[in-house]
Amino acid sequence: MGVQLLSVSYKTTPIEIRSLFAFNEEQQERILDGLCGHESIEEAVVLSTCNRMEVYCYSNDRADASKVFEQMLETVAETAGAGQVENLRDYILLYQDHKAMHHLFRVAAGLDSMVIGEDQILGQVKHAHEFSHVRNRCSTYLNTLFRYAVTCSKKIKTDTVLSKTSISTATLAIKAAEHELGSLQDKKMMIIGASGKIGGIVLKNAGCIKGLSICVTSRNHLPGMTGGGHISYEVISYDERYSYMDEMDIIISATSSPHYTVTKNHFEKCMKTDKRRVFVDLAVPMDIEKAVGDLKGVRYFNIEDMKELARQNNEKKQADIKAADKILDEYEDQFSRWLLFQTHRSQMDRLKCDMMEDAGEKGIDTAINHLFYKIREMGSLGEVEAFMSVISKINAELQ
Repeated sequence: MGVQLLSVSYKTTPIEIRSLFAFNEEQQERILDGLCGHESIEEAVVLSTCNRMEVYCYSNDRADASKVFEQMLETVAETAGAGQVENLRDYILLYQDHKAMHHLFRVAAGLDSMVIGEDQILGQVKHAHEFSHVRNRCSTYLNTLFRYAVTCSKKIKTDTVLSKTSISTATLAIKAAEHELGSLQDKKMMIIGASGKIGGIVLKNAGCIKGLSICVTSRNHLPGMTGGGHISYEVISYDERYSYMDEMDIIISATSSPHYTVTKNHFEKCMKTDKRRVFVDLAVPMDIEKAVGDLKGVRYFNIEDMKELARQNNEKKQADIKAADKILDEYEDQFSRWLLFQTHRSQMDRLKCDMMEDAGEKGIDTAINHLFYKIREMGSLGEVEAFMSVISKINAELQ
């Protein structure tokens, strides 16, 4: 009985392989159904983001942990079509019980993210839990684990400045462009996928830069100028994106498309102006063909290239991380105590029945004394001392 976790993340897996595990909702549902179809697995949740894919399972007391991990690996690899990937297991991390729980708490709080403290991951964790819950693929154990992790993350965001100084990969993309071009004043930026979560953050942050002209691609809206608050941008047809690219200084793409949104061949045909350009690919699988970076004057970044910028940002947050870790410990301890009682509930119920029977025959005072006597005689010195410590705390609270 316990929690098992299979993780494929930016820490151990190159983007080319990680792209295979960027599961859409149909694939996630297939994994949930496949895992919960096994006799030993009772609950499952799939978390899939641009930087990680993780599967959490809760197995019953008949389960063999090694067999559960094999079932998880087989199901995930089959869904990803990754059976032929050489040394696939080298890219996969496996965690069990406390280590799995601890990992989820860190993930939800943004402490395991490429950019520490980033905000998007909490919403993604909540969505993953809800996605499984509404399909009846998680119940008592994973429901409680994920609720504790989410509550802990909210507490960290409230009580520390991690979220107040949050920098996401989307904002790092703009910083990368600014670093390469010196300034974004009087520059032109194209955002492909601005209606998505990451693209939306890019648009929000870019809209605050004075003198930066922005255009976004759209498959659904008519071309024209759009303004929302202080953000003004031009909407162009996605199908006509290449005809606008020559005048752009920065092109950022962040879609969920399985195909390239920009290829070297197509962009090269539309290149007329000789100038420095920055391409940033924030998608997994990749949106922009890497070979674009081979063209004259072009600087290409993808999600992997954000790591150095993220490292510099993370170094500034060490004091905040320590404060967050203390909160993390408190909530992990709370969940561990809940889990301990939950997994021993049948034994506690039997003890309660014995005490009630004893009380019915000899009175409640005798039943309680018998319990205290058994604790004293059957427990080790350390266990009895721990019990008396709890009794002291209860008495102090009653006074």
